[in-house]
Amino acid sequence: MRSWPEAGELWRRAEDLGFDTAWVYDHTAWRGSTPWYDAYTTLAAAAAVTSRVGLGTMVTSPNFRHPVPTAHAIKTIDHISGGRLTVGIGSGGANRRSDGGILGGEEWTPRERSARFTEWVDLLDRLLVGPETTYEGTYYSAREVISEPGCVQRPRVPFAIAAAGPRGMRVAARQGAAWVTSGNDRAEGRTPPDLVRHQLGLLRQACEAEGRDPSGLRVHFLTGFTDEPWLESPQAFADLAGRYAELGVTDVAVHWPRPGTEWDYDPKVFEAIAADHAVPRD
Repeated sequence: MRSWPEAGELWRRAEDLGFDTAWVYDHTAWRGSTPWYDAYTTLAAAAAVTSRVGLGTMVTSPNFRHPVPTAHAIKTIDHISGGRLTVGIGSGGANRRSDGGILGGEEWTPRERSARFTEWVDLLDRLLVGPETTYEGTYYSAREVISEPGCVQRPRVPFAIAAAGPRGMRVAARQGAAWVTSGNDRAEGRTPPDLVRHQLGLLRQACEAEGRDPSGLRVHFLTGFTDEPWLESPQAFADLAGRYAELGVTDVAVHWPRPGTEWDYDPKVFEAIAADHAVPRD
């Protein structure tokens, strides 16, 4: 994580390069790296120094956030940005490197983590739509929370739901404007494209169960967690992006080059890819 003056320049640079969206992870520390600044405070600052690029979390989780203050921050950033915010949401990891258990208490079982995720997203939806929310759930509560003036985007900011299991897919189908995958769970020896194809089948089934047309969901692929050479060259990126587009992927997220890490890419290649795929200006 860079200091804000330097980070602010990178957010402006992302916009100048023509990226459609720019995202930040929502952690207290990421993969053991510190300092790692607060995602929502960072997005508020980024919103103030940019004017076009979409902004978002990739992703927020229930690990250390309650829906009530999270909703308040989301509404604020949506107003600062003029309606450019998307909130990525996932169930969160169990270990400390993913902020699991940092608030203390008993470790969540996989079943409880899934149940918390579902309740968290549903309550966040209510809080953002408003106008007033009182809720008493199994894990989260809210009492007479006023939502006015609400979000700039109506009825609320869009959610991008990261999910792989059946229950999470149902959340994506019910609440998501987009679904997020990284293609890195090679269950049963599947290649990343085969896994994404399989997951998209599960997503279609979840949409059918929720009575939703799956074509209305955008599909985000978060790169950098497979051995695919996304940023090896502009041609490698174009080939992979085309392959995933055929599967139904609509958006591809890449990591900004980070020296000394597994995301230590050639900045010239990164900028060439951005130029080749820049979003046309209004």
